[in-house]
Amino acid sequence: MIKLLVVDDSALMRRLLGKVFGAQGDFQVEFARNGLEALAMLDSVRPDVITLDVHMPEMDGLACLDRIMLERPCPVVMISSLTEAGADVTLEAMQLGAVDFIAKPQGAMSLEIDDLAPLLVEKVRAAARARPRGSLRLAERVRLKISAPGLTPLSLPRPRQARTKLAGNGVVLVGTSTGGPPALDAVLGPLPADFPWPIIVAQHMPAAFTGPLARRLDRLCALEVVEVVRPIPLQAGKVFIGRGDADIIIGGRTGGPVVLAAPAAPEHRWHPSVDRLVVSAMDHFEAARLLGVLMTGMGNDGATTMTRLRAQGGRTIAEAEETAIVWGMPGELVRAGGADAVVPLEGIAGQLMEWLG
Repeated sequence: MIKLLVVDDSALMRRLLGKVFGAQGDFQVEFARNGLEALAMLDSVRPDVITLDVHMPEMDGLACLDRIMLERPCPVVMISSLTEAGADVTLEAMQLGAVDFIAKPQGAMSLEIDDLAPLLVEKVRAAARARPRGSLRLAERVRLKISAPGLTPLSLPRPRQARTKLAGNGVVLVGTSTGGPPALDAVLGPLPADFPWPIIVAQHMPAAFTGPLARRLDRLCALEVVEVVRPIPLQAGKVFIGRGDADIIIGGRTGGPVVLAAPAAPEHRWHPSVDRLVVSAMDHFEAARLLGVLMTGMGNDGATTMTRLRAQGGRTIAEAEETAIVWGMPGELVRAGGADAVVPLEGIAGQLMEWLG
């Protein structure tokens, strides 16, 4: 049985979530009305996973999450509103250690909860198997490791086979899902402003969240980070974040390739789709001019296409199991034989700089 603690000040939300998880047959559900009550229950309930509302009286979700991570680290899924303010708070929660989030229904909760239930159950089950980590401290350790005197990127984890440095123009393609925002911070933060290739990121996330994510990364990184809402020419020194609930692809223009948002393709389950991004890149670049990175996330988005990319002469990195919050997407890439390098999160930036000089 999965021991779940539902923390929400709304009696209706507690009842609806209890109904959803109680119907699964493998959840033992306990309830807390606020953060203080949840903290008092940690030792007695010893939950495998927690769902945590953001706005609560007496102690809000962020303060409660911070205490949970200090007192008894446990996978936490935030219940967040689909607003820009909700997005900022949710991203802060993921820096504090939350594994994932799900958007609270915007209309009548009792009517919308049935549509939301399959995704909610899937995310909470995945979170129960996840490895919580101190992501903000990890990002700081990565920056220290990259910049430490006498330590070069060659000191970081190496690919399984030595490969020559890449030259000329190309593109880095990054795919991630559950646990992705702090992982992106850890990978993009150490890269220099003159990084030679543009980076395109497909992070599974709703549209209300990708703009705040891009702005937050832009403040933290030497590279310029933008959300793609219109066609933009590919340019070195920039990171392009795919708009949520849509797909991000590379397209051709007379002046050269551009990155653009496209309506979500129904044949892909998750958006922005990593698979669709990689296919579009291979339509406009030789495989040898592409470098794929697949990081933490449930499912297999990107694994098949990045395996094909490697087979045709591209290079790929899979995040190692020991650092991935959920070793779904990168694990599928490794199992398919599609990873040139299997690298802990703190070594991915160094591996990119080693290959690209």
